[in-house]
Amino acid sequence: MKALLLIDIQNDFLPGGSLAVPGGHEILPLVNELQPSYELVVATQDWHPAQHQSFASQHPGCQVFQQIDLHGLSQTLWPDHCVQGSPGAEFSPALEQHRIEAIFRKGTTPEIDSYSGFFDNGHRKSTGLADYLRGRGVQQVHLCGLAADYCVNFSALDALQEGFAVTFLEAATRAISAEGYAQARQELLRRGARIA
Repeated sequence: MKALLLIDIQNDFLPGGSLAVPGGHEILPLVNELQPSYELVVATQDWHPAQHQSFASQHPGCQVFQQIDLHGLSQTLWPDHCVQGSPGAEFSPALEQHRIEAIFRKGTTPEIDSYSGFFDNGHRKSTGLADYLRGRGVQQVHLCGLAADYCVNFSALDALQEGFAVTFLEAATRAISAEGYAQARQELLRRGARIA
């Protein structure tokens, strides 16, 4: 059984959002077209409390995109984004959602960020996604969404670690940084992911 994972296709990551991924809106027609080919479609949603410590606004004197140490982990400071219940945290209205069977929210703990749909960045807490997929008999996951070099990449790496066969749907993702994605892509291939 193979599942399609839609990673963080939310307003704040699309043009006009507070952390817009360049060209993010371009994936939407393809993502919608892909969904009927899968037995199971699951989505992840960045879902931060307003005081999330990955936000630069929570660190006086720090700048957006600055690197800091946050409770022992390296942390990029982001603009406030995907705040729980805000319009920016909602899925794009252009995303077809009627096939989505489950939504896994991440980044809900103020002290730690969570790029992956499976675990927080310290692997301290699971979202339950891997167990859900195993419970449904899933062996292969295909990933798309935003952003290729962050949340899609880290979700793919964790899926590999959890024993799933992973296909990264490159045309249905966009990256924040081309260099960052080039590095992520090499690592994904090295770890056994397929890029389609």
